[in-house]
Amino acid sequence: MTRLFAMAGYLYQSAAAIVLIFAISHLLPAADYTNFSLALASSQLLCVLMFEWLQLAGLRFLAAAGENEAARLRWSLFAAGLSSAGALVVVGSCASLASVLPAGIIALGLGISVLQGLTDLYFLSVRLSDRLGVASSLLAFRATALLTGAAAGAAIWGTAEAALLGVSAGHALGLLAGLVAYRTPLERVPLRTVLADWKDFSRYGMLAAGASVIHLSVPVLLRFIIIGRLGATGAGAGFSIALDLLQRPFWVLNAAIHTVSYPDVVKDFEHGTVMKSVQSARRMFEFMVCTTLVLLGGLVGFIPDAARILVPRESLDGFLTTAPVVAVFYFLHTHLQATVAVVPHLEKLATRLVVVAAGQLAMVAAVALVAAWAGLSPRQAVGLACLATLATILIALGPTLRFEAFPRWSLVVQALAAAVLIGSLGAMPTEPATWLAGKIMIAAIATAIVGWRGDFLMLARRN
Repeated sequence: MTRLFAMAGYLYQSAAAIVLIFAISHLLPAADYTNFSLALASSQLLCVLMFEWLQLAGLRFLAAAGENEAARLRWSLFAAGLSSAGALVVVGSCASLASVLPAGIIALGLGISVLQGLTDLYFLSVRLSDRLGVASSLLAFRATALLTGAAAGAAIWGTAEAALLGVSAGHALGLLAGLVAYRTPLERVPLRTVLADWKDFSRYGMLAAGASVIHLSVPVLLRFIIIGRLGATGAGAGFSIALDLLQRPFWVLNAAIHTVSYPDVVKDFEHGTVMKSVQSARRMFEFMVCTTLVLLGGLVGFIPDAARILVPRESLDGFLTTAPVVAVFYFLHTHLQATVAVVPHLEKLATRLVVVAAGQLAMVAAVALVAAWAGLSPRQAVGLACLATLATILIALGPTLRFEAFPRWSLVVQALAAAVLIGSLGAMPTEPATWLAGKIMIAAIATAIVGWRGDFLMLARRN
């Protein structure tokens, strides 16, 4: 039941992020929304750059550690987190001198990066203390605080700075709630031990985080190249909304599955038999592939209808034109970054992760620049980015194929059929309301069948 509650919490987080994007796009003018979007995307990149190595190292080492060792590792982990936060403030403040964004937006972006990184690190430690339900509740609370804070700031003052201030407040409230809800056990250790732990963290975590930074740079690069041609216009804002909106469901679903399943995969890989490790990884792959397929179908089938109601009129055409292909891009991008990388993470092949990420970035940059030079539309440019990402996936599959943790293809085919069915519902009218209710019912039944067949939450029937 805890797993079901955890997944529900992540789904709520995703829904809150979607509502936040729609709300801010309505409350801010197109130019302010573009600045808000660029600042938020840049802060995410900085957060990954400075804290992702600790997230990955903590997840890899804490998941397999005993109770006493985990308490020691947490002390070293939090000390490294505070050091990274200080370095981010210093380096980011110096680098901001060369930015064209207003100083207030830059300062708020740096603050968001620091608060989000520390909060994510603490929530991870709560999860790996066998408090999955508490961690899920904290994530849902933070999502509510982010939505409330950003929307209130944008509604009251109507500026990008106010909306970013609300985001900062949401992260701060989330961290405070985490400290109140659960104090993770810590064991203070000498500086020599801390430095030894940092060496182990950095040997694996920094390379793996480097790959994450490069992967995160890909949509940011696309944004800058295409927005650079479109400018701060309604079409540019519509494309930005598509990038902001459609990455969130895939990112949150991926985070939910990793939070629920990956610690067990690590334990089985480190302490279990080869057969048990392969079975554990295979179930995680099935979970990832099938649920993201259904999610892709749902986005294609329902987001356009919701957009006609929720997206501002001046941005609607740009959004509707690019939303389907952006959804496909994030589907492929998520599997390259998350699914294809599972086995290299288990085997600590961090250098390979960096090479694969750099290959994707180079290929996507090349095709996006060619598309911009040739005057292609944003939809065509993102389509070329999809092909580049798919090619990278095929090239990077070697370790996964050798591990032989293959999903059940019959289950994948059923998920694909459900995705096609749900996606095709977009061609049906949504009025009168009975039509919309029928579409939702069909999508819910198809999704439930895939979940039942896969037994993903271990709550359905067992083979």
